[in-house]
Amino acid sequence: MNCPYGASATTREQPQKTTLGYRRFRCSACKHRFNERTGTPFNFLESPTDSVLLVVLWRLRYKLSLRDLAEMFLERGWEFTHEAVREWETRFAPLMAEQLRAKRRGQAGRSWYVDETYLKVHGKWCYLYRSLDEDGNLVDSRLSKKRDMEAAQRFFKQALTIVGHAPERVTTDGNTSYPRAVREILGSSVQHRPNTYLNNLLEQDHRGVKQCYYPMRGFGNFKSAACFCCAFDELRNYFRLRHATGKTMSLAEQRQLFRERLAALQLLMRMAL
Repeated sequence: MNCPYGASATTREQPQKTTLGYRRFRCSACKHRFNERTGTPFNFLESPTDSVLLVVLWRLRYKLSLRDLAEMFLERGWEFTHEAVREWETRFAPLMAEQLRAKRRGQAGRSWYVDETYLKVHGKWCYLYRSLDEDGNLVDSRLSKKRDMEAAQRFFKQALTIVGHAPERVTTDGNTSYPRAVREILGSSVQHRPNTYLNNLLEQDHRGVKQCYYPMRGFGNFKSAACFCCAFDELRNYFRLRHATGKTMSLAEQRQLFRERLAALQLLMRMAL
C-alpha cells in the first residue's frame, strides 16, 4: 500500500492492527505510520467502513429517520447517535451520488419529461426540479430556492452536463419559464410540448422523494436538502430494476439483480475512496 503522505511505495505492514481490524503500515521514506483508511473520507471514524456505508444506503433508500437507523444498528451491536447518522450522510451521500452520476453518464433517452415539486426547507418552500426520460429513467434533479427563468436554465445546463446530449423532445407543464429556457439552453430545434396532462408519469414519480421527506418533518438547511434529494434520486434510479417500458421480470430475477447491484455499489464506493 502506498503512503498517503508522500505517495511512496516503500511501506511495510505492521503486525498490530487497529481496534476495528484494519491493517497498519509504516513508510520507510517519511517514517509516517498509517492504516488502510488513512487519507480517505473514512479516516478517524469509530465505526467500520461497511457499516457506515450501509447506514447511508439505508438512509437514502428507505423511509427511515435518523433515530430509526441508530436504533436498528444498536440491535446489531453498533452504538452511535442520530447526529452521527446526519454527519455520515453529509460526508458520504455526495460521494455516492457522484459515483452513480458518473456511472450513468450519457444513458438518458431522447424524450425528456420535466417538472418541479415542492419541498419545505427550514420553514420555507423550495422547488425540486426533476426530469425523466420516456422509459422513466432519471435524467437529472436539482433543488432550487426559486421557481423562475434562471432556475430552469440552471437545471437544463446541469442536465446537459450529466447526459451529454440534448433531447429531441421536452414535455413540461404550463410554467411560463420553460419555453425560453428550452430554446436558449437546449436549442431551438428541440420540440417543446407544454402540456400538464402529458406529464402524469413524472407527477406520479414525485411520490418517491415525498415519502422519504415526510419522516424527516422537513429539512433543516438548504445544503443538506439539496444533498439528500440528489443522492436519493441517483440511488433510486440505480436500483430501478426495469429500465425499459413494459419489461417484465420474475421475483427471483429482481432479487438476484438487487443483490448484484448492491455488491457492485459497495465495490464502487471502496474503489472510489
